[in-house]
Amino acid sequence: MATSSVSKGCFVIKPKDSRKRKLPNAADYFNNGKAVSENDKLRFSTYQSLWQQMKEETERLQEHLNEKIFDSLISFIKKSCIQMNSDVNDWSYRMRYSEIPTAALVLGVNVPDHEMTLQGLSSLLKQSVTPHIVFLQGKECTTVKQILQKILMQLIGGNGSDEEKEEDLHHSFEFHQRKMNCSMVSLCRWYNAITKNSTTKSPTKKKKSLLQHKEVHPIVIIFKDLESFVPKVLQDFVVIASNHVQRLPMVLVFGIATSPITIHQMLPHSVSSLLCIELFQSLSCTDHLATVIDKLVLTTKFPFKLSGKVLQILNNVFLFHNLSTKNFVKGFQLSLLEHFSSQPLSLLCCDLDEASARIQNLNHDDCELIRHLQSFMDYVDRQDAKKQVELLTNDQNLKTVTETLLSSLHVYHKNYFPVLKCLHILASSLPKYPLGRQIRELYITCLESNIWELEDYTSAFQLLGMMAKDELVCLLQKCIEVLQASEHESLTQAIKTLEDFLAKFQKLDDVFVENVEGTEEHKARSQYSLQKKTDLYQLQKTLMEMKELKRSRKPSRFEILRMNVLEFMDKLARQYLLPPETQPLHELVYFKISGELRRHLNAAPRAALQIALSNPYSYLKNEALKSEEGTITNVAPDICIIYKLHLECGRLINLYDWLQAFATVVCAAEGKDPDKDNGQVDGVLYARFIRAVSELEFLGFIKPTKQKTDHVARLTWGGF
Repeated sequence: MATSSVSKGCFVIKPKDSRKRKLPNAADYFNNGKAVSENDKLRFSTYQSLWQQMKEETERLQEHLNEKIFDSLISFIKKSCIQMNSDVNDWSYRMRYSEIPTAALVLGVNVPDHEMTLQGLSSLLKQSVTPHIVFLQGKECTTVKQILQKILMQLIGGNGSDEEKEEDLHHSFEFHQRKMNCSMVSLCRWYNAITKNSTTKSPTKKKKSLLQHKEVHPIVIIFKDLESFVPKVLQDFVVIASNHVQRLPMVLVFGIATSPITIHQMLPHSVSSLLCIELFQSLSCTDHLATVIDKLVLTTKFPFKLSGKVLQILNNVFLFHNLSTKNFVKGFQLSLLEHFSSQPLSLLCCDLDEASARIQNLNHDDCELIRHLQSFMDYVDRQDAKKQVELLTNDQNLKTVTETLLSSLHVYHKNYFPVLKCLHILASSLPKYPLGRQIRELYITCLESNIWELEDYTSAFQLLGMMAKDELVCLLQKCIEVLQASEHESLTQAIKTLEDFLAKFQKLDDVFVENVEGTEEHKARSQYSLQKKTDLYQLQKTLMEMKELKRSRKPSRFEILRMNVLEFMDKLARQYLLPPETQPLHELVYFKISGELRRHLNAAPRAALQIALSNPYSYLKNEALKSEEGTITNVAPDICIIYKLHLECGRLINLYDWLQAFATVVCAAEGKDPDKDNGQVDGVLYARFIRAVSELEFLGFIKPTKQKTDHVARLTWGGF
C-alpha cells in the first residue's frame, strides 16, 4: 500500500525524560558564576531573611490599605444576594428584576497594581461570599462568544473537590475541543446543576430552613480592564445577561483605571439602565506609596537603607513611568539584592545583636575591607596617632570599635526618622511646599546635603515665623506624638521642651501685646496719608515710616515664644538630620550604586542594541570577541560584522560591495582566500549574509529603497 501521504508528513515526538531548562534564580545572580564561600552563603541567607520580612510587611500593609474598600465591596455583593433571594411578589424586586448588580471599582492608572488588588478581592470573596469567581481581560474577549467561553471554562474548572475538579477539567477539555455551544442557556444549565447538587448534599434536618431561606452563591464576573473591552461586545453581553439574571444570579465588577464616566461612554443609556451601579474608590497610588515608604524606608525595623540618588531613581520611575507601588517594591528588592551582592561586608547589615556576634567572627581579610572603607578612613584620620595605629594594626581592637560604630549608626537612625517626620509636619503645612509636599522629597534632600544650608529651608522657616497661634499649636501637638512614638531616650528632653512650649502657648491670654505709646495716633495719621491724593515720593516716604515703626515695635509674648519654638526645631534639624556620609561604616547598610539600578530599571533598548552589536563581548563575555574600538573582529556573530560594516557606509549601501566586504572578513576568520573562486561568494556565505541583512532590517537599521534596486537605505546615524 502506498504511504505517500504519511511519508510526506512531519511528526514531532517529544522524549519522555525531557528536562526543562533551569531558570536563573536569585542565588545564581548573587554568586555570578563564582565559587561560593561561607561569607557569600551568609550574605545570601541574610538577604533572603531580610527580604522575607519586608515582603511580609508589604503584604500586611496591602491588606490593611484595601481592607475598607474590600469590606464595602463584600457588603454590596452580600446585599445583592439578599435582594436576589427576595419574594418575587415584592414590588421593589419586580421593579429591578432585570438589573444586574454592578460594582464600579476605580483602581487608578497604576495598572501593574490592579492584578494584586483584584486577586486579594477574589480570595476574600471565595472565603465569605461565593466560590464562583471569573476574571475577564479585554484582549482575550473580543467577541461575546469568547466572553461566554471564558466564563464557562473558568467556572467548570474551578469548583468542587479534587476528584470533581479532575472530572470537570476533563469535561472542560472536551468542551474546548468540540467547541460546544457557548451561550447563557448552557451557563444557566450548569448553575442549576451545581445548585441542585449542593442542595442534595445538605443534611435532611436543615432542608426546611434551606427552603425558607435558600442560600444564593452568585457568579461574580470581574472585568480587569474595562477600558480595553470592545464597547459593542460589552453592550451585547450586558443585554444578554440581563435577560437571564432571574435564573442566573450574577454580579459584575468593573475594574476602571481612569474615571467612572468610562461606563457611560462605553454603554448607552439603554444598556447602562440594565445595571444597578455602585461606585467604589480605591486608595490613590501616591498615598499607597507614602505608606510603603513609611513602613519600609523610614523605619529602624529594617537595617537596609537607600542613598538619596537611588531613592530618587525609584521615585522617578514611579512618577514618570507607571505609578506602580508593586514596581517600586520590586526596585527596592533589586537594590537590596545588589547591595548584598556587591558589598562583601553587607553580612553586617542585620539586627544589632546578630551583627555584634558576626563581628567577632570576622577574619583578617574582612578587617582589611573595613579599614579600606572611605567613611572608616575619615574616622581614623580624626583620631590621635596612637589610636590610629591600633585601628590599623590590631584586628581585635578594630572589631570592638566596629561594634561601637554600628551601635552609633543604629542610634543615628533612631533619632533621624522622628526628627525628619517632625520637620515634614511643619513644612507640609506651608504654601507652595518649599521643602516638598511628600516626606520622600524631604528625605531625599536630607540624604544628599545639609538641609539647613539650602535656600528653601530658610524660606520655609521664614514662613513658619508668620504662622498663627492655633496652627502652630496643632503642629506642635503632632510633633510631640511623633517623638513619643519613637520611644528613644535621647529624644526625651526634646519631648519635654516641646511640651513646655505647648503649655506656655496655652497660658497666653493676649496673642498680641503691643506698645500702644503713640501707635494709634501714628496709625491714624498713616491711614489718612495713604487715603488722600499724594505723589510717588510722599507714598514711598509714608511706607518707609510704617516699615520702620513695625521694625521698632516691641515683639509680643507670642512672637517671642514662636521664635523660640522655631529656633529649637532648627537646632533639632541641625543636630539629628546630618547626611549619612558623616556616619562611619554607613556603607554597610546604605546602597549607593545608582548607575547599576538605573541600568536595570530605566530600559534603553536602542542603546543596549547598539552596544550589543558593536561590542558583543559586553554581553557574551567571550575573550575571543575582544577588539579595539573601531575595529571589526572576524570571529564576531554575522550580524555584528554586518552592523559594523554598515557604519562605514553612507546614506545608501551597495549590497554587492557589502557582501564582498562581509565575505572578506568571514573568510579571514575561517582561513580561506576570498579571491579563490574569482570573486564568487560561496552559497552558504551568501545565505548567512542575507540572513544577517534581514535581521538588521528587522531591527530597524536599514530599509529597501526605490532609488536604486541593488541598494538599501541606512536609517540610523551614530553608534556606541
